[in-house]
Amino acid sequence: MRFVVVSDSHGDREILVQLVAHYQDQAVTMLHCGDSELATDDPLFTHMTVVQGNMDFNGQFPAKTTFSVDNQRVFLTHGHLYGVNTDLTHLLLAAQEVHANLACYGHTHQLDCEMHAGVLLLNPGSIAQPRGPFRNLKGTYAVIDVTPDQYHVQYYNRQFIPVSQLQLTFQRT
Repeated sequence: MRFVVVSDSHGDREILVQLVAHYQDQAVTMLHCGDSELATDDPLFTHMTVVQGNMDFNGQFPAKTTFSVDNQRVFLTHGHLYGVNTDLTHLLLAAQEVHANLACYGHTHQLDCEMHAGVLLLNPGSIAQPRGPFRNLKGTYAVIDVTPDQYHVQYYNRQFIPVSQLQLTFQRT
């Protein structure tokens, strides 16, 4: 199972078009963690699950969503409603409440990936306006490959090239 996770594209529709085209022939589940700043009826969103960010002013995307794919319970949100700028406690609790083992979020524009109490918490960073120590990459997204025993996380830049120092593996519990 493979998830492609992107966030905070802030109106950069072209990078999302390229991302969908890049993965169109692969069996992936595409997730957008909010702040697309695009219309909810944009045809791109037939290819991905999207949530409302604090800069998505149309109010038509859900604030959060939970779904299952091949025994993976996914909790998807933007993060601003869970205080992710401060810590991940509220996000973790929300994911645990819905029995998710994968929680994806955005908002901070900084990539992050941590395992807490059997829940993988992942922020792909911003594909359009990155912040933090990896802002020199000019934008990132993440790919999560799930095996029966592990989560393999690889971050990529806007040119779809893996960032070698941003590869992580976590044991599934």
